[in-house]
Amino acid sequence: MMDNWWSGSTNQLAVSTRKTLVELAAVLPVTGRLVVARLDGTRMTDADHLFYEFSDALLFPGYFGWNWAALSECLRDLRWLPADGYLIVVENAPRLLSSSAEDQHTLFQILSQAVHHWANPLGQPDGKGIPFKVLLLCDSDEEAALLRQEIASAVHNMLSWRSESDARPRR
Repeated sequence: MMDNWWSGSTNQLAVSTRKTLVELAAVLPVTGRLVVARLDGTRMTDADHLFYEFSDALLFPGYFGWNWAALSECLRDLRWLPADGYLIVVENAPRLLSSSAEDQHTLFQILSQAVHHWANPLGQPDGKGIPFKVLLLCDSDEEAALLRQEIASAVHNMLSWRSESDARPRR
């Protein structure tokens, strides 16, 4: 899973157990400025704590609105933190937003959108996509499998909703 993850993968979000995790040096770029945000799912069991942790880790500007739309906007901007790549590592990922499955799905959708936004070469410097990767760490294979299912469900629901709204007649 991790062999060509940094440069070539379009995985929405990567889920791994600690025992299968490879050396970061093997998957990260050799040169360039890399921003790494290390977060802990046990500190983000509800949306308010999640907003705080992301804001603190990625130095969100003072205008951050402390809501889902603001999180999405800041993750797709990051001009105050310029880099050649971004890596968000969430340890204890199964505890992430454990108080609300709906909020967890919203987060997975926002992170997926950010991954795709940064990968798109349009509007990026030099016309090249910028790696924006999210690595969710679990303690066991069972936790990882369940988390992958939740991510797939959230992303599928997002894509289904988009397809339905695109199919609606325009006025």
